Amino acid sequence: MSDAVKRLQAELEETLADLKAVEAQLEERPEFGLGTGSTGAFTWEMALARKEQLEEKIETLRELIARAEAGTYGICETCGKPIDPERLEAVPTATQCIDCARKHVRVA
Repeated sequence: MSDAVKRLQAELEETLADLKAVEAQLEERPEFGLGTGSTGAFTWEMALARKEQLEEKIETLRELIARAEAGTYGICETCGKPIDPERLEAVPTATQCIDCARKHVRVA
């Protein structure tokens, strides 16, 4: 198993644990209503947003692990060239080389 796959799997396990903790927070719903639980409601809504972020990250990590197992991890989805290993070290979830990522940001 490559170092990249090991790093991605470790990050996936950590993210799954984070998701489990957030889901436990969400089990206790605060009281919603005028003057009641405004702090609790805010905290609950923040946890809900965090849950959605974690679910997206888990999906991305699973896709990257599948790419790594298929031998396509580290290949730019846009131009097909290898992604610089230093970029992957800094941003393991990168799917574009730095040049394509910059072009994408300028267009967006």
